[in-house]
Amino acid sequence: MLLAFQAHAQDALSLSSMLIQIWPEYDKPGVLVIYRMTLSSSTTFPASLSIRIPTTAGEPNAVAERQVNGSLFSINYSRQVIGNWAIIRFTSTESEVQLEYYDPGLVKNGAHRHFQYTWPGDYVIAQLTIQVQQPLGANDMRISPSLGPGELGSDGMFYYTQDLGAVPADQSLQIIIDYAKSTNALSIESLPVEPSSPIPQNDEFHLNFSTALPWILGVVGAGLIIGGIIWFWQSGRQRPGSFTHRQRTKSESYQSETIEQAEEEVVYCSQCGKRALPGDQFCRYCGSALRNH
Repeated sequence: MLLAFQAHAQDALSLSSMLIQIWPEYDKPGVLVIYRMTLSSSTTFPASLSIRIPTTAGEPNAVAERQVNGSLFSINYSRQVIGNWAIIRFTSTESEVQLEYYDPGLVKNGAHRHFQYTWPGDYVIAQLTIQVQQPLGANDMRISPSLGPGELGSDGMFYYTQDLGAVPADQSLQIIIDYAKSTNALSIESLPVEPSSPIPQNDEFHLNFSTALPWILGVVGAGLIIGGIIWFWQSGRQRPGSFTHRQRTKSESYQSETIEQAEEEVVYCSQCGKRALPGDQFCRYCGSALRNH
């Protein structure tokens, strides 16, 4: 009766799309498996889901639902082990959910790597997509069934992706991956570190700088004004000094010329030798006529 109830509950819920991402040796020695699921438009919320993952995977790495703004919000789950499978149960109020786990089933034999993935067929899927990430430093990549020639992603990683179309419930699917890799280095070690969202420290610095910018401009402006006043004052002090010097020089020159001219116009009496005053026609002492007049 329990098995019949579980089968009926799962048949009542279906997925409009599901992306299964398989990333060997990404940030841990095992294989990261990511389920990105979108519930069908006929789903009644809150919706209860049950997803099986290998028992050896332990606790899931993440169980979350995607909010309207695109962010993921972790939700509670329960884990029940039945044989080789662990059933992860959770309830979602959103149509997009995500589940991640690490599968330790990657087999290493020297440089050769082998991994077998199985989708147990928990739900009806209208559109199933499989994506395998090639580890950095790996070569001789072989995937069965074939997922196409693969292409380089925007993150610099190589991906093999294939749309498999509709998949009914209870139909299992296996993906076998083989490749060669000479080191145990993880892919994430060679990827550039990029923040998934703006760093608060940068925002704070930008905010502080924007707030302080008017004050900085004010201080610079005040400095220019004060500097202009000092320059004008210094220039003003220098210009009158030069002008006074020039005036004094011209005055002295004029006085010198006047004295010389006056000396040239002095007249002496030819009879008694007395000095006559300017304008005199006769000597004031002896009465003789002055020769220059």
